[in-house]
Amino acid sequence: MITIGRVLCRVGSRRQQRALALRCALPSAERRVLLTFSAPARVANDPRAFATQAQIPPAIEYEDNKILPAFKLASDYSDRVALHDQHGEYTYRGLLLSSNQLASEIRNKLGTNETGLRIAFLCPNNASYVIAQWATWIGGHTAVPLYHSHPVPMLQYFIDDSDSALLVTTKEFADIGKELSELTGRPYFVMDESLRQLAMKQKDFIPPLHLCDTIVDHPLGGAEQELVTGQPDDYYAESDAMMVYTSGTTGKPKGVVLTHSNLHHQVSSLCKAWEITSKDVILHTLPLHHMHGIMNALLCPLYVGAKCIMMPQYDTSVVWKHLLAIKVPAKDRVNVFMAVPTIYLKLLKEYDDIFAKNERMKEYIKAACKKNMRLMISGSASLPVPVFERWEEVTGHRLLERYGMSEIGMALSNPLKGERRPGFVGYPLPHVHARIAQFTPNQTEYKTLAEGNSYSTRITQPGQTEVEGELLIKGPTVFRCYFNKPKATAKEFTPDGWFKTGDTASYTEGKGFKIIGRTSVDIIKTGGYKVGALDVETNLLSHPHIADCAVVGVPDITWGQKIAAVVVPKEGKEIILSELREWAKSHMAPYSIPTLLKCVDKLPKNAMGKVNKKELVHEMFPAPK
Repeated sequence: MITIGRVLCRVGSRRQQRALALRCALPSAERRVLLTFSAPARVANDPRAFATQAQIPPAIEYEDNKILPAFKLASDYSDRVALHDQHGEYTYRGLLLSSNQLASEIRNKLGTNETGLRIAFLCPNNASYVIAQWATWIGGHTAVPLYHSHPVPMLQYFIDDSDSALLVTTKEFADIGKELSELTGRPYFVMDESLRQLAMKQKDFIPPLHLCDTIVDHPLGGAEQELVTGQPDDYYAESDAMMVYTSGTTGKPKGVVLTHSNLHHQVSSLCKAWEITSKDVILHTLPLHHMHGIMNALLCPLYVGAKCIMMPQYDTSVVWKHLLAIKVPAKDRVNVFMAVPTIYLKLLKEYDDIFAKNERMKEYIKAACKKNMRLMISGSASLPVPVFERWEEVTGHRLLERYGMSEIGMALSNPLKGERRPGFVGYPLPHVHARIAQFTPNQTEYKTLAEGNSYSTRITQPGQTEVEGELLIKGPTVFRCYFNKPKATAKEFTPDGWFKTGDTASYTEGKGFKIIGRTSVDIIKTGGYKVGALDVETNLLSHPHIADCAVVGVPDITWGQKIAAVVVPKEGKEIILSELREWAKSHMAPYSIPTLLKCVDKLPKNAMGKVNKKELVHEMFPAPK
């Protein structure tokens, strides 16, 4: 059996090398799998369209499509560029070749052909992440992505809790990998830099000699055979794909187990709703341990043959450079951008600091963004209305806000084509069924107040046009379980199988869904009133001297809870409680005006821009001894 690596080194011309690599690495035409989307397009999701119907339209019926991970589709896109990071460009075929090689090395390190193990990997934001993810799936294992900014004790917890059989890392984090291996007693493996280079679109790249003898006895086979990659197709229809950890706002982080079927339906849902195609170029600035960065900004483009421009870390100036296509080759000009509200705030701050005083520059930025960008999306945290309005003023784009969670992927979205209302998160996406429910005090039973899918949503209470309650989600995008936590899993589902998001939401006819906040943390009960913390935050952010803020409820014997604001003043500005309360009288209801105030230089936020409000209350407003 002659391996591909040896043949590549022996064939004379580079043209022959490339031709042979193509012949060996591409599956046959019969393997070509195109994503199909069976969910019907939303007809404006207008409840009036069904005013004469007694019942909501039936749940969407989905075709029994093959469930395949992204690497199984890579050969369809062959020499198209999949990824561009700080090192260079990578083709789909190159990523597949490198992933196969790493899968073989992982199998050798494990010393078993067993499937279904958990493989943790700690990689930078570059092609090595995709190679590690695909290699894990090729071996039939579950990917457990870790984040390099997390402290070692947290990484140790994730590895131990997931019962990972192996930690895969790169030379950048080799020292951390060694330390984690010693702490957890589990083996670790450092990826060879040549594996990443092998995937690069580089005319003159020839694998180094140590790879020539190993690429690849398994699973590539001989030069006369086609590339047999991964497990049989049917394996992925029933197997787990990935485990991501919750942020731990309600206790220790839990491992959310997502199947390949979950990922398939989440990808098809977003690609359908947002019309993501192979023509798109997505700018990726997000952490890769969270659904926003993994699913929306990476797997969606990789499934459809699009191109991803991956930044090693977020940099405001570099993002503006890409949005404005300044000294960016035509082939790398992005047209889709996904970010969290914190990023949009940072971009606006730099705009105000550098560009706002130059009228010609302001006109150029607005014109360039309208010309270059097809879609800009915000998620992972509530988008303040002032940020929405300011971003539209600066760029001409109305941000598309959507709602999702680790457990359900993306569930609600404003329309791609249609009105995007500030403060609202739109309607259910394809494959998603949503309800607003009112639970009994013991949480065992509930009444449905509104229900819908991507086709239509209606209020079930006669005579009402707006309802509020807990948001429930159902459908093939919903996770399988919390790893090794059956009681915690069961607690989060209703007896009839709906996932309880823990978020309070409202539904208004003709406007859509709106997230009020976490059912416990963001609903402040003060003096008999229920106040939404996010609404108070939105109002405070319209104050001319406030750059950022978080609103929390502080326990109080008289009021039940007092409304407290933790604010970040703009540079050179001072915020005084008495003056803030006077200003707030003309902006919000008197019972929702903060009575406690703390000023800080920076809010403590996690990688996705979220504030752990329970910890914030404990740190800023400790209970008296």
